[in-house]
Amino acid sequence: MDAAPRILVVDDDPEIRRLLGRYLEGQGFQVLLAAGRRDCEAKIAEAEFDLVVLDVMLPDGSGLDLCRELRDRRPQLAIILLTALKEDVDRIIGLELGADDYLGKPFNPRELSARIRAVLRRGGSERPAPEAGAVAAAGYRFEGFSVDVAARRVTDGGGAEVELTGAEFNLLLIFLQRPGRVLSRDTLSDLLHGRPSVDPLDRTIDVAMSRLRRKLSDGGVFRLFKTVRNGGYQFAARVEAVAEAAR
Repeated sequence: MDAAPRILVVDDDPEIRRLLGRYLEGQGFQVLLAAGRRDCEAKIAEAEFDLVVLDVMLPDGSGLDLCRELRDRRPQLAIILLTALKEDVDRIIGLELGADDYLGKPFNPRELSARIRAVLRRGGSERPAPEAGAVAAAGYRFEGFSVDVAARRVTDGGGAEVELTGAEFNLLLIFLQRPGRVLSRDTLSDLLHGRPSVDPLDRTIDVAMSRLRRKLSDGGVFRLFKTVRNGGYQFAARVEAVAEAAR
């Protein structure tokens, strides 16, 4: 990115806001702070942001509800949730609602900075790199869907655009570059997040797969994605790589 990414930090704790604002500015980000839901909505109405760091617990409303509404209104806006370490349910629900990542409290600001950069890379110009032998192309077609890699755009058979988050598009691209291959959850986590899953109970990949299936009308039938027991996931549809994506 040419300009410094613009970050909005939403947390009701003034000390956390102050420390995060100072630290992230020192890391080269443009940072604005919001104390709650209404403050967040006002700032988003006034300016464009690349990413929102959003606390789940807010004094004037649910951070999870706000996450869902932001995802519906601004699909390309990246969101990282801040949750208490014991709020596993909130983490899972947050991912189902469209958050790109989450971080448990307490946390090291350095880790938050790293997560922000990783999420912005995934949603921006840096896409999952195809491995040796993997298919890379300007676009793909499968089961009536068309994918324009450069525009990061997916359309269905009727020409309607399928609204995917940056992480969801990258997850789909991983499968399209490796059609027919069974990909484990650790492999998908490494390719998608740049780190393998360290928690055997971590459902991040499963939640992302559920969202992607639903948006591609794959619910219940699993025509496109096959779940392989003790293996992971496989893209079962025939994939056609095209040299020039349709505009």
